[in-house]
Amino acid sequence: MSWQIPTLIEADIKSGKAQYRTFQTGNGGQSILPVPPNSYAVIFGYDFSPAGGGIKLFSTVTATEGILITAEVLRWFETQQISFYTGTDFYPFIHHVDVKSIISPLTSNVSVPDNNEVLTYRVCEEIDSTPLARQLYITSTNDVTITHGLILNSTFITANNIPVTNRTPQGLTYGGAVQNISTQTNYGPNAAPQQFMQPSPKDYQDFAFGLLPANADGQAFATPDITNGLRDSTDLLAVFGLRNNASANYFLNLHYALYTETVPESRG
Repeated sequence: MSWQIPTLIEADIKSGKAQYRTFQTGNGGQSILPVPPNSYAVIFGYDFSPAGGGIKLFSTVTATEGILITAEVLRWFETQQISFYTGTDFYPFIHHVDVKSIISPLTSNVSVPDNNEVLTYRVCEEIDSTPLARQLYITSTNDVTITHGLILNSTFITANNIPVTNRTPQGLTYGGAVQNISTQTNYGPNAAPQQFMQPSPKDYQDFAFGLLPANADGQAFATPDITNGLRDSTDLLAVFGLRNNASANYFLNLHYALYTETVPESRG
């Protein structure tokens, strides 16, 4: 996916009504894009270089058949969240980051009592840190708070059968399907997690799934917690002595237009 300057913003930049700006951040998980008084910013795209680049993990695996799970040290880097808070609006974005694995057999044909073949493999895993591009349209008259972090775990809470309603018709949706659908998943600290309710917080109550939790939300995003939520990537890299390794840190480059005037009532 790529981004481009929206046509009207590009025209404003060319005419001098706006200035094209970039803002690059990285390393620690918290940054703030300053917006001067009597101005507003329109963020229209970003380039994101995920954390975990340059890390290679070697291991030996002995198995017959089954699923090869990425080692936990790298699983932390497989799901990364970027969010923007303008003081009035919140915009979370979650990226899945691929782990490339090279698997080489070391031994074979080792007999065991049940005559199943046991194979020993040498596995090399590394994060694909290819930059990711995303198109945005975020307008703010306030400083914009940017948060980045890693997500390893979410906590499954409840599953329910979705009833047939005018919004969940049978056959087209899971309405009436004989399947237990996840209807609450927690992202964040166990004491006060962000609770993702499906299909929505209102539906959760309307469908008689139970009482609505205090932190119910209709969006899936993580809040800071070192175990069950958002973890600063430099905190994890410090555990492995890699905090100062530039290739292992994330970098985020915002592309935005700065208008040095009060925001118009209509912004498109």
